[in-house]
Amino acid sequence: MINKIKNSKLFAQILKFLVVGGIAFVIDYLTLIFCKEVLNFNVLLAAAIAFTISVIFNYILSIKWVFDVDSNKDERKNFIIFIVFSIIGLVLTEIIMWFGTDIMNISYLIVKIVATAIVMVFNFITRKLFLE
Repeated sequence: MINKIKNSKLFAQILKFLVVGGIAFVIDYLTLIFCKEVLNFNVLLAAAIAFTISVIFNYILSIKWVFDVDSNKDERKNFIIFIVFSIIGLVLTEIIMWFGTDIMNISYLIVKIVATAIVMVFNFITRKLFLE
């Protein structure tokens, strides 16, 4: 019975994470396109700006709705942990974007989807381990 409750709670948490992540992805993706196509920013700069904006949105909803953040933990420490892993996610995104666009010569729009999927898995695992 306890395993069933834990599994259903984890499943609900994963669904919430996917909803928040999906919205964050739309924010990230549209900001990337705007920065690249309208503002004519370099693709790596555009990706960094888009990622940063989506991380702010993601942090707020992750803390408030997705994860059962340990209330005994210092909020500043949680924020720092979140930011550190987000920066690692940004570095992963940048490496994937660079490799996909500059080395493999694939459209940045396709590479962004791949990068997001990889970083999303990384984000869930690290936030689950370090925020709860």
